Amino acid sequence: MKHIIIGGVAGGATAAARIRRLDEFAEIILLEKGKYISYANCGLPYYIGGTIQERAELFLQTPKSFGRRYNIDVRVENEVIAIDTAAKNITIRRKDGAIYNEQYDKLLLSPGAIPVKPPLQGIDLEGIFTLRNVDDTDDIKAHLNSHHVKSAVVVGAGFIGLEMAENLYHAGAEVSIIEMGNQVMAPVDFSIASHVHQHLKEKGVNLYLEQTVAQFEKRDNRIEVVFKSGKSIVTDMVILSIGVRPETQLAKSAGLKIGETGGIWVDEYLQTSAKDVYAVGDAIEFPHPLTGKPWLNYLANPANRQGRIVADNMATGNTTKYEGAIGTSIAKVFDLTVASTGLAAKRLKQLGIEYGSSTTHSASHAGYYPDALPLTLKLTFDPVSGKLYGGQSVGYGGVDKRIDQIALLIKHGGTVFDLTKVEHTYAPPFSSAKDPVAIAGYVAGNIVSGVMPVITWRQIQEADLSRTLLLDVRTPEEHVLGAIPDSINIPLDDLRSRIDELPKDKTIYIYCAAGLRGYLAMKILKARGFNDIRNLSGGYKTYDLATAPV
Repeated sequence: MKHIIIGGVAGGATAAARIRRLDEFAEIILLEKGKYISYANCGLPYYIGGTIQERAELFLQTPKSFGRRYNIDVRVENEVIAIDTAAKNITIRRKDGAIYNEQYDKLLLSPGAIPVKPPLQGIDLEGIFTLRNVDDTDDIKAHLNSHHVKSAVVVGAGFIGLEMAENLYHAGAEVSIIEMGNQVMAPVDFSIASHVHQHLKEKGVNLYLEQTVAQFEKRDNRIEVVFKSGKSIVTDMVILSIGVRPETQLAKSAGLKIGETGGIWVDEYLQTSAKDVYAVGDAIEFPHPLTGKPWLNYLANPANRQGRIVADNMATGNTTKYEGAIGTSIAKVFDLTVASTGLAAKRLKQLGIEYGSSTTHSASHAGYYPDALPLTLKLTFDPVSGKLYGGQSVGYGGVDKRIDQIALLIKHGGTVFDLTKVEHTYAPPFSSAKDPVAIAGYVAGNIVSGVMPVITWRQIQEADLSRTLLLDVRTPEEHVLGAIPDSINIPLDDLRSRIDELPKDKTIYIYCAAGLRGYLAMKILKARGFNDIRNLSGGYKTYDLATAPV
């Protein structure tokens, strides 16, 4: 059996190694148009910033070592330029321009994605870069080493853009981020992104939201970034992190089916529309397990899983189905960690799916143990059954393990009630007896069961105050330091004795710092005949962050 794999990073390299483990005697050819295979894409920003000091640490295998260990014919700087699926033949161009052909029994496409580079005036000026591979990294590193870079602009505030912003900051540059949306990190909801907005301001990063770049102009030895609004920034260096798109040109020219989102169409066995031709990674689209709708997922973990599954199907026949990815991602932004999985509230709204949500603020571990830091969790779920749709978290520690637990439950069709059943390891340095995931599950369960009707920070902003009372049950000291406009303050511990001050003919929106005291106040009021009551999800902390000007 002769297997040819196009693309030697992530899914392609994983598939090649797996095929060899399954079949010691198969002929395997790995073709990569670049110079490198099996390198750490996600580590590139950290090499630029100096956190990873040795370039060699980015390479998990060299073409020579990989080929020798797995007995694979690895050919770098060999670009596949055509595929004849009927004849099972591919045409390859070497670095020197020479053309040759290879026959295959099974073929795998793992071409990845390419950066979006809009046709803006001046976009090819010296000092403007994209970051996608090792060559891009070397160019950026060389520019930093050969130029006195005092300032840098990052265009696009996605995960890679924010990681680049942090690493340019560590490299000594004053950093500005330009984002056409109203928030950073598009996959998460605004209320979660607002934590990042505040943190970036604390670090001295200039954040320009709802701004679009119109053009770039040379100014002496610097670059002027001109916005459509008329504003401009003069800088020494620009990183474009606008996004990526699937690399499908080869697949299109071969007549393979392209899906509705623009990725290579594959079936549940990761086989394309052509027999014995498979595809994995950033270039493919696949149905989302929660919506059933195809989507593009540019993440390393699914690509590697797909590589393993497709190897089984190529080597042993179509025996293993791919379940799909829900989009579980994480990023370090200076001292903060932000992670998400599944479907955020805004995505559910776009899809027209009814949902409920909850926001809880906990500590990363037991509060009495040193360095217990804030950790926020937001859940989205079916408002009737409690089926989990998504989870988001932001904090300074322990974010990753909480989102990983939520992601596993989502992939297995779990509900908010299942979150309370997870047995967490507990010791004061690591968690609390009631872990933040369990607390989030209890709160969401109360919302689903109707025990605790909630109001969101957006709905508070839109409230009709002639028919609504805003009740702050925090202490007077907390109220003075910051409160929702037009709210009255009756501390929780005084509520029973001051119950006559509250009208029963108005809707009452209760809030405290994070939500617990608001819930307790709600129980008191309900027991005394107040029925039209809502508790502010996430409390004043969420409201304050989400409404703060950037």
